[in-house]
Amino acid sequence: MSLHQVARFADVREDRGLEVNINDTPILLLRSGDQVRAFQGKCPHAGAPLVKGAVCHGRLICPWHKAAFRAEDGALCEPPALDSLARYHVEVRDGDVWVDDQPLPADKIPPADDARTFVIIGAGAAGTACVAALREKGFGGRILMIDREAEAGYDRTVLSKYVLAGDMAIKETAPLRDETYFTQQRIERLHGEVTLLDPGARQIQLADGRRLDYDAALIATGGEPKTLALPGIDLPQVFVLRSIAHARQILDAVRPGQRAVIIGDSFIAMEVASSLRKHELSVTVVARHPVPFAAQLGESVGQAILARHRANGVVYHTDGEAARIEGSHKVEAVVLDNGQRFAADVVIIGVGVRPATEPFAQLAREQDQSLSVDAGMRVADGVWAVGDIATFPLNGAPVRIEHWRLAQQQARIAAANMLGGDEHYLDVPFFWTYHFGKRYDYLGHAEHWDEVEFKGTPEHPPFIALLGKDGLVAAAVACDEGRAMAALAQRMKQPLPVDEAWRLVRDFSS
Repeated sequence: MSLHQVARFADVREDRGLEVNINDTPILLLRSGDQVRAFQGKCPHAGAPLVKGAVCHGRLICPWHKAAFRAEDGALCEPPALDSLARYHVEVRDGDVWVDDQPLPADKIPPADDARTFVIIGAGAAGTACVAALREKGFGGRILMIDREAEAGYDRTVLSKYVLAGDMAIKETAPLRDETYFTQQRIERLHGEVTLLDPGARQIQLADGRRLDYDAALIATGGEPKTLALPGIDLPQVFVLRSIAHARQILDAVRPGQRAVIIGDSFIAMEVASSLRKHELSVTVVARHPVPFAAQLGESVGQAILARHRANGVVYHTDGEAARIEGSHKVEAVVLDNGQRFAADVVIIGVGVRPATEPFAQLAREQDQSLSVDAGMRVADGVWAVGDIATFPLNGAPVRIEHWRLAQQQARIAAANMLGGDEHYLDVPFFWTYHFGKRYDYLGHAEHWDEVEFKGTPEHPPFIALLGKDGLVAAAVACDEGRAMAALAQRMKQPLPVDEAWRLVRDFSS
């Protein structure tokens, strides 16, 4: 053990962490009464500085993507992180804080003492979160992951935000877990396509004829990009964006000075617009709504994001819908139903996704083909479903929410219930979107609200907007207010009056 004097006890506050460095390694000190604890200083998910997060209700919440850790011991409480925080030995002597420069030993791998087989269909955000949670919770049985993509699960959110913009190379799109993890944790990865799940026989059939028996199964197949029934939709320069393969196709096709037409004003579509402008393409968005994101973020925030796009050269067109894509052997133009014609070298379709549930016709499905699950994510005896494909009860109403972190939250709940638990979704949905260097965070799920209050203005961040319904916070939207939003992510788990929320924002504003 090699202890280093890093701080005075009096300098460690109880309402937020203190970052210190040992041999250029950032370490976060947290205080509770007369106890000081030390953890790694960067979030294990994406490296966010945890000192900028919030300590709220016994949890440390990451300022970027709202991963949550137990302040007592650093244990993982909520994704998108997949690991607990590394801990360091701490001693307090005569008012000085001393910390060891080596982390304490991590938890051991569960022994192979369980005869059950769990099959995870899908290796993206939700599937990976589920297998991590199963091992974290002590399951020592066999785990099979079935993945349609050749690459191991990765963070899809970076594709539209960073990869297409050139801020991150495709090869830098790190897997959610590396091969060493899968080997050490005895997780078997299968590259294949599920064609049938028989819940009565508890059996899964793959396209190559293989049959897999299971004791419990999780379906986490996500969504497939919607396309449009337009003449010319099959031209080689027409793209969707969902996978690394899609991103590679787009990057191989685009060049500075080209003309890109994006059909749709979804979050993916508008993030792609921002990214392609960085590649010096002219970009036209054929939009379905007068203001993007107004239904989710509110009119004022949507207007501010639209103004940001227009200030950066994006043409946002709302008069008419795409009727056909012209071109003989390559894309030449997009023609609208009112006759307007936009010359184009590439076309991106960004009109949302549909649940990838074709092999699961024997399970209960909604009209949109999503799987209907209960509050514990169970769709049938021995089968759970999470993420984009799951319609689940939230605040007494069935909803389907296409959020990366929510899929992981649901996966952790499903993992607990696959092991015999009875956990329900009681968390707060969160997502973020990125446009021309600014990220916008959203907490909650507000389909209706009767008041909107601002701290700051969306035209000139930082700002926070609270969307209220009947005096309670239905959702919060913010830019450059990481600490306050981290605290709201925890506090909004319970009904939160708008007035109380503003007091919390004041206390936690950066």
